[in-house]
Amino acid sequence: MMLSSYPLWWLALPVLLLPVWWHRQKRQRLKAEPLATARFLPSAAPEQLRVWQWRDRLLLLVRCLMLVTLIAWLAATIFPWRGDTVLLDSGADKAWAEQQIAAAGMNAAQRIELPPNGLQWLRQHERDWRPSARLLIVARGEQIAMPARVPPFNHQVELRTKLPSAAAAATSAPAAPAAPLRAEHHIVLAGAQEQGAAWRSLLAAFGRAGDGAERYTLAAEPTAATELIIWESASAPPANWRAPHWWLAAPSPAFPELASASTLTINGLTLKYADSPRGRLWTSDAFPPRDADTARALYEAWQQLSPAPAPAYPTPSQTLGTTRSALPAITDAKPAAWLALVLLALFLLERILSHARRS
Repeated sequence: MMLSSYPLWWLALPVLLLPVWWHRQKRQRLKAEPLATARFLPSAAPEQLRVWQWRDRLLLLVRCLMLVTLIAWLAATIFPWRGDTVLLDSGADKAWAEQQIAAAGMNAAQRIELPPNGLQWLRQHERDWRPSARLLIVARGEQIAMPARVPPFNHQVELRTKLPSAAAAATSAPAAPAAPLRAEHHIVLAGAQEQGAAWRSLLAAFGRAGDGAERYTLAAEPTAATELIIWESASAPPANWRAPHWWLAAPSPAFPELASASTLTINGLTLKYADSPRGRLWTSDAFPPRDADTARALYEAWQQLSPAPAPAYPTPSQTLGTTRSALPAITDAKPAAWLALVLLALFLLERILSHARRS
């Protein structure tokens, strides 16, 4: 599959009509009547009958293929075309943003909205900018998380962020402590008949653990927010069901991946897990827990297996200098190399056929 940053080149496909028009042949045939003599007849232009007929069909095919290959090569090749640009956070303070742009001398530069993961996006699309282009990022500090490793850039990128001050944070702090937010966990309990009450009791106990900081919501069908599916049936689930994790009471023929499952022992529980297109599958003889100690051990094991994501720290204002001497390989244009070779071969073949037709 060919990926391209300039798919509009494919709009040039109607140019294939040119060689088709060139290869039409107008064949003329005279209409003549047999006479003994035409000496005393007035002069008149002969009547002509035009017949369209294709000629040199192989040459026509080669020329059409050459044009298609040329368009494909142009569509797969990326040429730097952007100049000075400001990547502006739409949620940043307008007055502050204008001050930063003016201070950087980028008032006349093109402005585009800062996409999510701005530094990574700029790293992937940096080849669109000309070598002499200047880049300025103006954003709120929380919009650009500090990366563990700054992506290498071929251009000098100036980053100007507005971090919340301590005074503003103190002013915006509420007078009374707010109630802690409860983390929502969306779980699907399906196929459970006899063990359904046991699973519901277990999830209710999970919700009361940890000072009630987490809430477990049960549903009948998965959504995009579903984290866990508890499947208690020997039959196969619907084909479109997906979730990061699955709890299975026992190995089932509907999940052949469990035949080569790995074993993990944690908190005295033996868990088997395997990855599948539906998500990671978990099974254990302790599913569902039949006593309080097993339920507590499963809760602690699940907390250890689901670490909380690290908080994102805002990136301070800085200038990211160039760390690469040349632009990286154009990932989106890998087909251009072999397309250029195909184009060269078709051009040589077209020249050979044209010469053979004239000789």
